[in-house]
Amino acid sequence: MIHGIINVLKPTGMSSHDVIGCLRRIYGMKKMGHAGTLDPLAAGVLPVYAGQATRLIEYGDSDVKSYHAEFALGLATDTEDSTGTVVETAAVPALSADDVRRILASFTGDIEQAPSKYSAINVNGVKAYKLARQDVDFTLPVRHVTIHDLRLLSFDGRRGTFAVTCSKGTYVRSLIRDLGQALGTCACMTVRTQAGLFTIDEAATLEELERDPMAYVRPADMAIQDLKKASCSAKQCAFLLQGRPVPFAGPHLADGDVLRVYGPDQRLMGIARYDGEHHILRPHKMFAEGL
Repeated sequence: MIHGIINVLKPTGMSSHDVIGCLRRIYGMKKMGHAGTLDPLAAGVLPVYAGQATRLIEYGDSDVKSYHAEFALGLATDTEDSTGTVVETAAVPALSADDVRRILASFTGDIEQAPSKYSAINVNGVKAYKLARQDVDFTLPVRHVTIHDLRLLSFDGRRGTFAVTCSKGTYVRSLIRDLGQALGTCACMTVRTQAGLFTIDEAATLEELERDPMAYVRPADMAIQDLKKASCSAKQCAFLLQGRPVPFAGPHLADGDVLRVYGPDQRLMGIARYDGEHHILRPHKMFAEGL
């Protein structure tokens, strides 16, 4: 059994769960899960965790998300991305990169967002995208989301790329839809090019994974590099594996901090929480063999 993360380029037309099914067959194992979700009609980066690495999903799949996404102005589709049916075209005003940056700034902070009807949100037990495909008339409730940071990376007058850090549950496609309207035209997403540390340039297609599956397995701790690191002795690791706290002190630690714990051989031994009052590490999730 492998224990690591696979950066998958999810194709359009497949649900995230469908991708997991394909990888279970390719790798011959059941224990797999994905961080975040891409709706069936959306293409882009989908990190898949395998083996014991699935226990790290909650740390890599936090309440704050970071993405890179490409957008095209002057074109709107029913799915709000380039895989859908065109429902509107509009002239694109003469816009500079500074114009786009100014509008993007207006989306930062706490905002209300109407999710795409072609999303995986449940409506009376049925996925919204299934109802949309059947032309069922329904309305999704507006969501309150937070855009922590929104930066323009490139713009050529009609197409661009931005980086967004946002709360869990934010729909980047819908953000692009609203951006187009604010710019005096319409817009759709072309592809999600990055999810956290996972980029589209390094993502593998299902065909590539079929040919050489082991070539694309990344270390299990790749998605938790933002957690503080604790280097522990073999004795400390042994105690933590037994469920026992160990003395620990270090700079810039606050009570309740979540840390990734490494043994003397630099294997990831688990996740612990720092008890600032007693200056100890309390084990949270430990790996007997290390990862």
